[in-house]
Amino acid sequence: MRLDRYVSQAAGLSRAAVRTLLRRGAVSVDGIVVKSADLHVPAGGRVELEGAVLALPGLRYFMLNKPLDVVCSTSDGGHLTVLGLLDEPRRELLHPVGRLDRDTTGLVLLTDDGQWSHGITAPRRHRDKVYCATLAEALAASAVERFAAGLMLKGEDRATLPARLEILAPTVARVTVQEGRYHQVKRMFAALGNHVTALHREAIGGVVLDPALAPGEYRALREDEVEALR
Repeated sequence: MRLDRYVSQAAGLSRAAVRTLLRRGAVSVDGIVVKSADLHVPAGGRVELEGAVLALPGLRYFMLNKPLDVVCSTSDGGHLTVLGLLDEPRRELLHPVGRLDRDTTGLVLLTDDGQWSHGITAPRRHRDKVYCATLAEALAASAVERFAAGLMLKGEDRATLPARLEILAPTVARVTVQEGRYHQVKRMFAALGNHVTALHREAIGGVVLDPALAPGEYRALREDEVEALR
């Protein structure tokens, strides 16, 4: 981790404030004064600020039931973000793991563990993502086979990976995909000539949205849930 980020997280200071302290020679690593913000802090390195030893806070992991019209980003000029729903100290250090569209509801994971987050979103990991889709028109039974075979999406030159489709009602279906293409689930139904009117994410990689969470509510992940996504 970069030194400026380490001090920022450990001391609760802005990056700008940390850079000022670095220029003043107020930060040392393993007993040596360091003024370079981009120095990599070695594992087990002893970082001090004006003589006081710094320690990073424990990593945090949350699940949130995202409501409609909330933006899945760390900042947005015109809309409430998922971070704005969290009542946590130093919530600005957290980030959403992947994205949900503003008009999509359901499971969002948030963390300050970048390595864990990357392991979930990396395309090569092929994590299951489960959605419940409400559609404008009734689904034909043949849609199940077409999803399983992979679909060509408009503007792309390769088909989607096989996806599981379970028809729950004439206009309601559960979809499991392993990719994260732009608006993928909506575009898959569009490839069948249908239109998604509501979309809700239920699970990621075996971690299921807690049914006790109302829209806008969140809770910390259990240890087994964190480990399930490593």
